Amino acid sequence: MTTTSAAATASAGPAGADDRELRAAEAAGVALDNAGLAVLQTIRAYGVDTVFGIPGTHNLEFYRHLPRLGIRAVTSRHEQGAGYAADGWAQRTGMPGVVITTSGPGLLNALSAAGTAYCESRPLIILSPGVARGAEFADVGTLHETKDATAASGAIVEWSRRVGSAAEAVEAVHDAFRLFRTGRPRPVHIELPLDVLEGAADVPASDREARPAPPLVTADPEGVARAARILADATHPVIVAGGGATRAGAALTALAERLGAPVVTTLNGKGTVPESHPLSVGAELRLAAAQELVNGSDGVLIVGAKIGEAELWGGVIAPTGPVVRVDILESQGQKNVAGDVVLVGHAEAVVPQLSLAIGEAPAGPGRPGARCDVDAVRALCAEQAGAFGETTDTAARRIAAVLPSDAIVAGDSSQITYLGMASAVRQDEPHAFLYTPAYATLGYGLPAAIGAAVAESARGSEARPVVAVVGDGALMFAVQELATAVEQGVDLTVVCYDNGGYGEIEQNEADRGIAPIGVRLTQPDWPALADAFGARGWPVRRLEDLEVVLREAQSAPGVNLVHVPARHFG
Repeated sequence: MTTTSAAATASAGPAGADDRELRAAEAAGVALDNAGLAVLQTIRAYGVDTVFGIPGTHNLEFYRHLPRLGIRAVTSRHEQGAGYAADGWAQRTGMPGVVITTSGPGLLNALSAAGTAYCESRPLIILSPGVARGAEFADVGTLHETKDATAASGAIVEWSRRVGSAAEAVEAVHDAFRLFRTGRPRPVHIELPLDVLEGAADVPASDREARPAPPLVTADPEGVARAARILADATHPVIVAGGGATRAGAALTALAERLGAPVVTTLNGKGTVPESHPLSVGAELRLAAAQELVNGSDGVLIVGAKIGEAELWGGVIAPTGPVVRVDILESQGQKNVAGDVVLVGHAEAVVPQLSLAIGEAPAGPGRPGARCDVDAVRALCAEQAGAFGETTDTAARRIAAVLPSDAIVAGDSSQITYLGMASAVRQDEPHAFLYTPAYATLGYGLPAAIGAAVAESARGSEARPVVAVVGDGALMFAVQELATAVEQGVDLTVVCYDNGGYGEIEQNEADRGIAPIGVRLTQPDWPALADAFGARGWPVRRLEDLEVVLREAQSAPGVNLVHVPARHFG
C-alpha cells in the first residue's frame, strides 16, 4: 500500500490557508488545524486519494481540507451510492473506500452500503460528525438529531466509535488500517462530535504518519505439514477459493498446477485463479456440478471462503474426504464446513507454506487429480446456469461476447447478473466482477461501476473499460448516480436489461400461487432519461442490433446507456 508523508501534507495544511479563510474560520470559531484535518492527513498518508460522500452543514470541516491534501471528492446523489462507489473504488485500488457523511440522515443513508461491506468482507471507513460532547441523548430537536448514531452504526459495522478528541480520531484511523491489514476487512465508522471536529487538533505530525504494515501471519508449521499430507495423498484434490484468497492468486494457481487440482471459486473469489486456466471451473460454487465436484473430492482445500448459504443456492458442501481450511480468523475454520485442519493466517503467506511443504509431489497430467475433466465440469455448469433462465442466459452470453476481454463488469442483485453475467463473463484477475452475492442488494451496480471508473481513470493510458450490466428494477434504485458519472467525466457503459420490473419476485409470487402484485413496473424512456442526465442513450430496437449497438456505445466517450428490452429474447 503506497503512502504519502503526513508531515508533507501537514505543511500544506493551515499554513496553506489564505487570509480570507483564516478570518472566516476565526469568525466561525473553527480551528484550521482541526480534527478534520488530522483525520484526513492520516488517511492520505496511507495512500487514499479519493473520498465519496455529500457535503452537509455539519461535515464541512472534513471537506475544507480535501483540496490542499490532494484528495478527490466524488459527490454522489445519495449516500448509499457513495458507499457503493467507495466499494467499487476500493476493489480496483486495493485500498479501503472512504465515505464522508453528514450527521443523522446522511450517516443512516450510508448504512446499507456499510451492511454490504460487512457481509462481503470489504474495507470501508465512514466518517461522520455527531452532536457535540455533552449533548448526547438531549432530545431537544437539534438539526439531524439522532438518538444514538454510533450504536446504530455499530449494529451494522465491525466497530463504531464516537471519539473524544482529535488524537482518538487519528488512533481510530490507524486501528482501521490495522484491521484491514491483519484481520477480516470489514467496515468501520468513526463519529467526531462537532466540537471535536472543529476544534484544534493537538496531534503531532509524526502521529499522522502511516504506520508500517505488520508482517503477514503464517500458519503453524505442524498444521501445515498435516494439511500438506492430506493434499499430497489425495487422488482427486479440489481447491475452493473465496474473497479472502484474492491476494494469493499466483501462489494458489501454482499450487493447483502442482496438485493437478481443479479450482472452484465463490463469486467474491472470481478470477483469483485465472478463469482461462485449464484447471479453473470458474465462479460456479452455486451450481450443482461444481458442488458435486467438491463433495466427491478426497482432499479439499478451502481458502478464504465462508461457504455461506447465499453462495450455494440451496445446495450443500459436504466433502466425503478431509478438508483443509485457510482463513485469517480461526473462528471461520469450523463454520458451515468443518475443517479437519485449520490454518490461521494470511492466504498469501499460508498458500506458499503449503506448496513448500508438499514439496516435489507430481504435478500436471501425471498426477491422479488431473484426471478430472475440468472442461466437462465447465460445460455442465454452463448447462445448469442456462437452465435457471434461458432468456436471461442467452442475453447475458450475447452481451458478454461483445465486452472487451479486460472489462471491469459491475452487476446488481438482478437476474441478468446472477443468472447470466456471473457465468457468462470469464475473468483472469480478482476484483474485476463487482457484485454482492451475499448481501444481494439492489442499487449497487451503477455506483460501484462509477467508483471503479474513477479508479481506472487515474491509471491514464492503462485504464480498463468499465461496464455495468443491471436490470431495470435495480437501476432505478440508483438512477440518480448517472449524474455523478457524467459530472466525474468518466467513461462508463451501462447496459439496462429491461424485463419490466422485478422479474424474479414475480416468479416467486407465481410459485406460491400469488397473482403478480407490485412487480410489474412503469418504465421510463431509458435512452431519453440517459440523455436528460447528460449521458447518451442507445436503444436496442431489434434483437439483431444488440451487438452492433453495444459495440458503438462502448467506443463512444463518456457515459453511455444501452437499453435492452427483455422482450426481444422471447
